Amino acid sequence: MSDIYTYKNVSSDVPAGAVSPLSGVRVVVQPNISVRGWPCDAGSGALEGFVPLQDAAVITRLKSAGALLAGSSRMSELGFGLVGETTVRALEEGADVAVMTDTMGEARVTAAANGLFGFKPSFGVVSRFGLIGLVPSMECAGLVARDLDTIVDVMTAIAGKDPNDPSMPDEPAVDLASAREGFECPFRAGVVKESMDLLNETEVRSFKAGLARMEAVGAVIQEVSLPGYSLFRTVHNTVASVEASSSAGKYDSVRFGHRAPQGKNWNEMYLASRGESFRSLVKAFLFQGAFFQFEDYGAFEDACRIRNRLVGETMDVFRTVDFLVFPTRRTGHDPWEAASVKAVYESFLLTLPANVTGSPAVQVPACNVDGGVDIGLQVMGKRLDDARLLCAASAIAYTVPGGNAA
Repeated sequence: MSDIYTYKNVSSDVPAGAVSPLSGVRVVVQPNISVRGWPCDAGSGALEGFVPLQDAAVITRLKSAGALLAGSSRMSELGFGLVGETTVRALEEGADVAVMTDTMGEARVTAAANGLFGFKPSFGVVSRFGLIGLVPSMECAGLVARDLDTIVDVMTAIAGKDPNDPSMPDEPAVDLASAREGFECPFRAGVVKESMDLLNETEVRSFKAGLARMEAVGAVIQEVSLPGYSLFRTVHNTVASVEASSSAGKYDSVRFGHRAPQGKNWNEMYLASRGESFRSLVKAFLFQGAFFQFEDYGAFEDACRIRNRLVGETMDVFRTVDFLVFPTRRTGHDPWEAASVKAVYESFLLTLPANVTGSPAVQVPACNVDGGVDIGLQVMGKRLDDARLLCAASAIAYTVPGGNAA
């Protein structure tokens, strides 16, 4: 087995020769998305040996649409960050699209670092049933692909109501059909001033080149302000660590996972097994959450209140613009090498707002400037405005000045 994959196999529920919306599309998934009969350890010793008996809702819908499941890539432990992630290498081996959890911006940052498209849908648009989650209120199934059309095709297949997922809001389903229609320009895009303050000179030049590309297809760029922007990191870190600590509490090493040989009773076995099952990065994150749960619960409550305020501030800005636009990543931070919780968060500062607010966001490859690197162009829309956002992203990516397709 290649070190790229946890498991590799090509399978589909559609008979050979049948034509379906995703016929022939090869999909690689992370091993925290349940596929019946496939190992599903979520990159953690806490789930060692776990094999699901049922497909996740996303997998069921992919198979029904004719997609070929090419394998499960290796992933960071429980989906926290990108350390050990091999999604892009799987795409290089021939997969057309990858399904990976986007908790902090993992799908978008992965795409930006490799000149690909990445998409995080609105929270509640895609079922989380069968997803081994870590941060239930912020994570969702993200997509990474070489072209935007594939992302639209896959989203059309996997989006929609699911009675098995109680976390899905009771709201009208998102109609993705309009994502294939032409976009009416001009549209208004707001550049968040506070995000620009995080960039160095080279990154600013690269980002402005991406903005020029937007203006060339009819976007009206204006500067906007999110006064609470610096709090997205604190809110995400506090809320996510508490949710992660709670979510990971169920891994007891009894039915599956690593079990420590020592221990005079079940409680000692449980504590020793958990201590050995989680690696240091995730363990530090869980310790943070446990602290807020049991020693400073007021800080968690404050973070939840501030999160609500940030959602309100973001919606206020959307009254003046159609979309918000950010760079996707910074050059001085490598999420694949992050060795601490602080380093992980430094790598995702520009993508956290979409996860905190539940908004859709799409990463569009921008362009290199003066031999520099592509830091990406991240466009964020209002929650449940996924179709319109994808349509705008297509206009940015595939239209050249003069209105012709690229």
